[in-house]
Amino acid sequence: MSRGLEPGDTATDFELPNANSQEPEYANLEKMMTDVGCVVVFTCNHCPYVIGNETRIEAIADRARQEGLGFVGINSNDPDNYPTDNWEHMVKRAETMSYPYLHDITQEVATSWGAERTPEFYLLNGQGVVVYRGRLDDSPKDPTLATTSELSDAIDALLSNEKPSVSRTDSIGCSVKWKV
Repeated sequence: MSRGLEPGDTATDFELPNANSQEPEYANLEKMMTDVGCVVVFTCNHCPYVIGNETRIEAIADRARQEGLGFVGINSNDPDNYPTDNWEHMVKRAETMSYPYLHDITQEVATSWGAERTPEFYLLNGQGVVVYRGRLDDSPKDPTLATTSELSDAIDALLSNEKPSVSRTDSIGCSVKWKV
């Protein structure tokens, strides 16, 4: 697999079906982007790291909207071997989400972006350039134990027209479930 997108790279566009019925039926990166940028998170339905962070991910999505950033979740897991990540389960989970939840059934987006884990965050500036890639913070399950806040810090830097002090971290979570 290729290295995917790293800070400084321009994100590749996509168009994927949206499980969130309150949003457009299909969504692409261009529609999700704003003049400020966009947060893209690779996520899923079953990973304990995702489940344990749902409240924090929703808070980041809310903050993104308030700050004029787009926000989108993408599920690239293999639904044949991980049935809880199938379309029907995505639609059910999307009922509790305030943002588009897209299905990368072919795994082409995860492959081209180089997504490795769920959750894994990409912060793009208004030109679609990756300014941060990695984890939410250093405490994947318990926010009270976090000693860093890399994604939030990167958003702060972007909003201040500065380069994030940390632009790349290793994500903490479950591996993307690739088709075999």
